[in-house]
Amino acid sequence: MPEIREYELFEVHEPVSQTIPFVYNSPHSGRIYPPEFIAQSRLEGIAIRRSEDHYVDELFGSAVELGAPLLAANFPRAYLDVNREPYELDPRMFDGLLPPYANVNSLRVAGGLGTIPRIVAENMEIYSRRLPVQEGLDRVEAVYKPYHAALRRLIARTHVQFGFGVLIDCHSMPGNVRVAGCTGRPDFIIGDRYGTSASAELSRAAIAILEEMGFAAIRNKPYAGGFITEHYGRPSRGLHALQIEVNRAIYVDEVTLEKREDFSQVVDAVTAFMQQMADYVEKFAGERALAAE
Repeated sequence: MPEIREYELFEVHEPVSQTIPFVYNSPHSGRIYPPEFIAQSRLEGIAIRRSEDHYVDELFGSAVELGAPLLAANFPRAYLDVNREPYELDPRMFDGLLPPYANVNSLRVAGGLGTIPRIVAENMEIYSRRLPVQEGLDRVEAVYKPYHAALRRLIARTHVQFGFGVLIDCHSMPGNVRVAGCTGRPDFIIGDRYGTSASAELSRAAIAILEEMGFAAIRNKPYAGGFITEHYGRPSRGLHALQIEVNRAIYVDEVTLEKREDFSQVVDAVTAFMQQMADYVEKFAGERALAAE
């Protein structure tokens, strides 16, 4: 495996010309594991990969053909999670004192899923020993800040070009997710931070499109959106951010992490969803559907 500095930390996949006011972001699909990180971990093989949003960058890869940029992480979420505040750090993980501006009391830190995670998704401890504080801070400088700088540039450029913008933050969720009061599993969950990160009409349109395609789609439960959705969604300024969670069980074997035989069909369905979202926004961009709320 390449050293962390020997590969691109992330990639911006650009269309020849951006023709739709969308930015797609895949922050958790990275699958290049630095050997120094593996050496620090008590986990290996598939176990260390349990926090990945497997192949989400490929599921949404057609965004580029539709005329939107796609930002995709290459580093793994287990190494650093950009869907957190920059300094949500767990003092139990480090040798030495964290700086006073670190948020050590967030619920995500308490759950082991801070900016530098303590566990992977199935509550397995990642590290065999504490990390030096400086290493944690260096990861934020070297990985977190450049990633968000790239995302901000894409959003700002889109906003300037079109007068508004829609960020779609792309994720996957475990196949065993259940929602109280609903029968069966959701195929997709659309999160808009309970109406604060995007126009409610935009969220409802996303749900309606998915349901018309035959999928079970739910809004905000149990995933309403993380730091990225909350931080970049500013509907009053014409910046809308939606988080989309895809049920992994419909496209990947969750034991082997291999793609299912119908993976390409799921890609086609996601592409159709993106196209219909673009059509909806083009039709209603100047009307109430994307008005400030």
